Amino acid sequence: MIDPVTLAVLKGRLEQVADEMDATLFRSAFNPIIAEAHDASHGLYHGISGETLVQGKSGLPIFVGTNSFAVKAVIDKAAKDGDLADGDVYIFNDPYDGGTHLSDFKLVRPYYRDGKVFCFLASVGHWHDVGGNVPGNYNPVATECFQEGMLIPPVKLFDKGQVRQDIIDIMQANSRQPTSLYGDLNGQINALDLGVRRLDALLDEYGDATIEEALSELKIRAAKLMAANIADLPDGTYSCDDWLDNDGIVDEPLKIALDVIITGDRMTLDFSRTAEACAGPVNIACSTAVASCYVAIKHIFTDVPANAGVLEPIDVIIPEGSLLGVRAPKPVGGYTETILRIIDVVFGAMAQVIPERVNGCAYGTINALSLAGHRADGSRWVMFSFFGGGHGGHPEGDGLNHGNAPISTATIPPAEILEAAYPVMFTQWALRPDSGGPGRHRGGLGAIYEIELLEEKADAFLFGERGKFAPPGVNGGAPGALNRFTYQQDDGDHQPPFISKMVGIKIKRGQRLRLETPGGGGYGPAYERDPEAVARDVRKGYISRDAAAKDFAVGIDEGGNIEPARTKELREAVVK
Repeated sequence: MIDPVTLAVLKGRLEQVADEMDATLFRSAFNPIIAEAHDASHGLYHGISGETLVQGKSGLPIFVGTNSFAVKAVIDKAAKDGDLADGDVYIFNDPYDGGTHLSDFKLVRPYYRDGKVFCFLASVGHWHDVGGNVPGNYNPVATECFQEGMLIPPVKLFDKGQVRQDIIDIMQANSRQPTSLYGDLNGQINALDLGVRRLDALLDEYGDATIEEALSELKIRAAKLMAANIADLPDGTYSCDDWLDNDGIVDEPLKIALDVIITGDRMTLDFSRTAEACAGPVNIACSTAVASCYVAIKHIFTDVPANAGVLEPIDVIIPEGSLLGVRAPKPVGGYTETILRIIDVVFGAMAQVIPERVNGCAYGTINALSLAGHRADGSRWVMFSFFGGGHGGHPEGDGLNHGNAPISTATIPPAEILEAAYPVMFTQWALRPDSGGPGRHRGGLGAIYEIELLEEKADAFLFGERGKFAPPGVNGGAPGALNRFTYQQDDGDHQPPFISKMVGIKIKRGQRLRLETPGGGGYGPAYERDPEAVARDVRKGYISRDAAAKDFAVGIDEGGNIEPARTKELREAVVK
């Protein structure tokens, strides 16, 4: 039996292996989405089941969840072919077989000890461009996966340590940015190589049996702690519904519905009432939906170690053929928007049973924006980036201003990096006043991004959400502001007909695109917010005086000071 001290030490050492793999890729990637935004992840996975053993702290949690399915896909492929060997590395991006969408490439490598597979190492990164109809691959009007990019099933990139250059040639030939692809690929290969060296040293130091026992014990402890957390909750059914704006093809809302059923020490997440699969690219595969539940649960039960044990006492019901359980060739390029809504409905349902642990909903869209064109010298450029917004108010305070989506620990690429890499200029990059949802604890503020084109012309593509359905608050908190996108044309400002999605926006030198992103939902009734906190928000420019009176029932004078008599009057009116 491994002692607690040794277990704690080994937990840290194993996590460090994944952390160093993350850092290696971030340092070496060519693509700013990986190098600056950290849209990547690494982990260690069970040699037979593919279950998550260890995840890095810097990588995207959603990838950690889906990677277990990706590793299992490789295990099944190798078992069928009967040719798994030391030095093999598999590569693929199949979103229906352990992937997410086509931009996210997985590399999976078996780790051998004494001629046997001890575990698997996995690396995933968001590549700059992998073909398809839209540069950057967020095609909001795709109706099948073939319009979103090249799909690579699990194939060997390295066969017994020997690289297969033909695979690399095929992938580069299908990318608008082949050099970026090559750089990111090599960064992931180097990360796996480092992981092997670090595991070799760790197992040599402690012995294979000790490390294997530690990994098993960490999973057992996570499962027991999760079950104990569930057992503390009252039995019952708790439901929450939310909506996607549309699928980019038909301008009708799509329902994401969840029933949380708690019975003893087990929990069921039932998505049976969710809409059927749609024509556009907001569908997701079942594995992606399960991974989203993993991320949401970890946000709520933060004390549970991050490994496969988290989901052992939890059953997830996702009907095949629903929006959350599609198969090829249904398009899935906008998966990010849908998984964010899954997290939101988990928060909404669990707020009914454990409000002291649940946040208001975050801004709920990554606002994937692509600009593409040719420079004066004829060379092609493709800018792809995502943009931040406000996080929800929580039991201990206000939500984070201008954060990234809760599916990740990624950062927003800095304006300076984007301006240096592409022919654009940010004429505004600022917090968006009055965008956070009112509440006892206010939702974090969204942002305003205004981008001016410096080249002669370019095409722009937007894939967003929350243009019609604002991020909800919890426990009496109000929703954040809606998403808003405008673009300049010769005759003035325009908005997309589908509000949050559009392809083929033609802009000229000097014309601007403007994103005003949502704030997070509030926590608790707004009239319970400390008037001094409201006054401070007014003085900082976070909220207007009008919003202070209307949303928070607090009178503020022109100097930013509380008006006691007016505040008393406003709050008495709210209570009545």
